[in-house]
Amino acid sequence: MNNSTILIVDDVDINREILCEIFEDYKTIQAANGKEALDIIAAKPDEISVVLLDVVMPVKNGVEVLEEMKGRGWIDNIPVLLITGEATTQIERDAYRLGASDIIKKPFDSYIVKQRTRNVIELYYNKRHLEEMVEIQTKVLRKQAEELRHMNDHIIDVMSNVVEFRNLESGDHVKRVKTFTNILAKYVARDYPEYGLDENMINIITSAAALHDVGKIVISDGILLKPGKLTNEEFEVMKSHTTRGCDIIDMLGDIQQGEYRRVSYEICRHHHERFDGRGYPDHLQGEDIPIAAQIVSVADVYDALVHKRVYKAAFTPEVAYTMITNGECGTFSPKLMACLTSAKEEFAAIVLNSQSEEEK
Repeated sequence: MNNSTILIVDDVDINREILCEIFEDYKTIQAANGKEALDIIAAKPDEISVVLLDVVMPVKNGVEVLEEMKGRGWIDNIPVLLITGEATTQIERDAYRLGASDIIKKPFDSYIVKQRTRNVIELYYNKRHLEEMVEIQTKVLRKQAEELRHMNDHIIDVMSNVVEFRNLESGDHVKRVKTFTNILAKYVARDYPEYGLDENMINIITSAAALHDVGKIVISDGILLKPGKLTNEEFEVMKSHTTRGCDIIDMLGDIQQGEYRRVSYEICRHHHERFDGRGYPDHLQGEDIPIAAQIVSVADVYDALVHKRVYKAAFTPEVAYTMITNGECGTFSPKLMACLTSAKEEFAAIVLNSQSEEEK
């Protein structure tokens, strides 16, 4: 790396000349004191490969130079070798504390000082090169993650639209459930950090919420579209949409991966579980129910209540809220009910806006 530039800082002319001769196959710049050195670094921060720094100098000594280089963040990218005959234990401690790469005591051997300097230059070069490679690789991984997210979203949209067509419900049902899920998840994240819902996980839960009823694809029309009350046998078949939906998600395993697949599976299987264990299919209780499924469960029930179905009229947002919080739709987590209370006005506004759109 003989194209590297070495800054030699020493107040004694002969010392600088000796070092220049040692590094004759490198580009060298000289400074007679610490202030000159700092001015040169400030003007050419990207050109200096290493600084060979004396300690005892007028204007600014070597330790003061190190302090300023550390303060300006230069020491992270420009290695400094202290070359001095005044290397007391305290000076050595101060030098290393401030980020010096090495300390060479005078008188020095020309081969040793040259080799140590070359090693430091190569070390920093490889470090910068590695950082650049890591940055490039990180960008590639981010792009791949974004492409995977778009693919997962597309899969979910396609599958949820199939469910909507089969169920003969407005395609807005899935959109509303996703919206209610997103709002509720944000309140859970804000008020109950123990669930660990960051922005990325909220987005995954919101997207995966669209697949909560994907298993209805395999439910017969006679049951799925029946306007009246289902018999016990028919209801058992209807309940199987939770597990049948998981079978479908398993079949998507090769193209829907990672957290998307896990959360989609949890929501699909457990969005009809109830906090007291009286839900289905696994009769999970309390916090054994995945938080994603708990959130989507409340969102789904709320949307079902405030919109007309073949078997019922629509309830007002106020009535729907009261029914859910009073336990008329099964028992939900007290934490989720607190979040629903926080989201109550936002939910009602979405319902009113939806009704206005339907009337147009």
